[in-house]
Amino acid sequence: MRTAEFRQGVRAWLDGNDLTPPPDHSLDAQVAQLARVRAALWDADWMRHGWPRAVGGLGGDGTLRAVLGEEVASRALAEPGIWSMVEVLVPTVVDYAPPALAAEMVPRLLSGREQWCQGFSEPGSGSDLASLSTRAVPDGDGWVVSGQKVWTSLAQYAARCVLLARTGGPGHAGISAFLVDMDSPGVTVRPLRTMHGVDEFAEVFLDGVRVPAHRMLGAPGDGWRLAMDLLPHERSTCFWHRVAHLYGTLDRLLADGCEPDPDALGAVWLDLHSVRCRSAATQRRQAEGGRLGPETSVDKILLATAEQRLFDTARELLPGTVELAEDATWRTGYLYARAATIYGGTAEIQRNIVARRLLGLGKE
Repeated sequence: MRTAEFRQGVRAWLDGNDLTPPPDHSLDAQVAQLARVRAALWDADWMRHGWPRAVGGLGGDGTLRAVLGEEVASRALAEPGIWSMVEVLVPTVVDYAPPALAAEMVPRLLSGREQWCQGFSEPGSGSDLASLSTRAVPDGDGWVVSGQKVWTSLAQYAARCVLLARTGGPGHAGISAFLVDMDSPGVTVRPLRTMHGVDEFAEVFLDGVRVPAHRMLGAPGDGWRLAMDLLPHERSTCFWHRVAHLYGTLDRLLADGCEPDPDALGAVWLDLHSVRCRSAATQRRQAEGGRLGPETSVDKILLATAEQRLFDTARELLPGTVELAEDATWRTGYLYARAATIYGGTAEIQRNIVARRLLGLGKE
């Protein structure tokens, strides 16, 4: 299906099917709404486009998924951050899981029946992922995993976790990946309250958790390669719908009667336009079968810059709204934007990647 035809069809279907979120803005309500929207789109087949037929999809390239996410974000039907987990985790499971496991599990996530999470970061190895210490040791026909993860988005709602653990010696080559059931004995989840007042993240403790051998993603030692393939997905298709969300936020800023400041508003628009153009190039490269790599760090830098400038400008042009208004919408968005240069890889790390891997400037 062509992109324009797909977009027209999605819009017509959304016009005829009311998926308006409830007035409750709690995280519980957002996760429930996400499941509701996914289920409706899956049942109507829209959620299947852009995914392989082997996992319940209808084929086509990722551009179709980008368009679907954009339409959902433009109508504010689902919170864009948690919508994006599909774009991060499903390609990873499709590429690395045994085919039978991928065919069984992926439809559960796409259809809204399950939520998943990603267990990468640890208390002592945030940006230095290669130093992670969670360990998996072979035991009979499986593995036993022990350790701790942190900043695990939506872990308290998740049925599965794409988890990295050390199965060998130090460094990249000793890391493997698993798809872990979150209701396994030995898994404990402790939500973390962030400064914007939402328990979006959690600590995950793994105490002798048994994982069947067929739940390994790839081969022993493939964990680092999986992570390097996964991280660009965080900065590709899922960015397209986040940019749509930010354009909607700019429209809301204008509708809320902000002080007229053409220079400030123009700078925000230029930032958003820059990241949209960059993201469009990434979507085309992915649709043409190109492999995503370190160049997606440029997408991440541009998105974080645009998001923070947008909310900084809102704070300036709507005096007192962020700090004092009873409606916390702007305050929550502003505080969440502070993390834009942290989540998905810090701005400092992204600039290092650009300098070393794209510009060849070396380590100094």
